[in-house]
Amino acid sequence: MSGYPSGAMGIDPRAKSAFLWGLVGFLSFLVLVQGYALLAEPIVTIAQALVLGLLVGLGSGVGASLLEPRLAARAANRAKE
Repeated sequence: MSGYPSGAMGIDPRAKSAFLWGLVGFLSFLVLVQGYALLAEPIVTIAQALVLGLLVGLGSGVGASLLEPRLAARAANRAKE
């Protein structure tokens, strides 16, 4: 699907993209929690923030992996017009 032979180039580009979007979601959530803790009283503990961050990262990674093929197809269709 990605144009690369299986295993020849390492990780699939779509899987890598989804992983990186998940990492961005995870780190962004932690930055927001830390920023709020600096401005006001902390609303969650560090452990709770990490668990919530993992859930946000997982959600953004899954969302990226589900939406990326649709967005790529839409962009390809728009380019044809």
